[in-house]
Amino acid sequence: QRASQRRDVFHTSFLTPPIIAEAMLAIEKLADIKAVAQGGYPQAERCRISAGHPDSMRSDPDVVAALSISGNFRLEPCSHGDFLGAILGAGITREKVGDILLQGERGAQVLVDPELVDYLTSTLEKVGKVGVSCTQIPLLAIEYEPPRTKSFKTVESSLRVDAVASAGFKISRTKLGSMISSGDVRVNWSLVSKSGATLKAGDVVSVSGMGRLKVKSITSYCLFE
Repeated sequence: QRASQRRDVFHTSFLTPPIIAEAMLAIEKLADIKAVAQGGYPQAERCRISAGHPDSMRSDPDVVAALSISGNFRLEPCSHGDFLGAILGAGITREKVGDILLQGERGAQVLVDPELVDYLTSTLEKVGKVGVSCTQIPLLAIEYEPPRTKSFKTVESSLRVDAVASAGFKISRTKLGSMISSGDVRVNWSLVSKSGATLKAGDVVSVSGMGRLKVKSITSYCLFE
């Protein structure tokens, strides 16, 4: 509403996919407002929403910057959490950081608020035990792979997250339970604390290092003797 009245453009911090979807639906109901979600590359999960009067939004705002964090990670491989931890350890809040794209032993590419570029390039010196250099790169230099998908059907006795996800990721329920306890499993981008959490159609289950699955539909079966 402020954007419409002032004919100005307002930007959010980086948001998670479900919040982005809900926010865009809400913004669509407002008159004389244009909105765009940007995360730096086409498949970005965490995005910033820019909203403003159409006269002020003739081009997409420059609200995302890309950084390359490079080092020799061959002997000391680092995870998504390691890179995020190093950034947060530098005093940056989570909402200022977008996606983190791992590049194996080369390091990672990170999407951030442009206001943080100078600070991070001058202060970020280590990820885990590995010394790193942090430099800004063009958004066009981001390396990403289009998602690979496949569909499957499974018959389970319940809709518990450990039952459905173990079938989808082809791992034991015991191992999945351990991953839940370690904070490596999310449902709709929120951490799962219990293996017995119930899923419903449309839910997205993410497992660190393994990908994600979406519950497309659920069919109930009755057995008679």
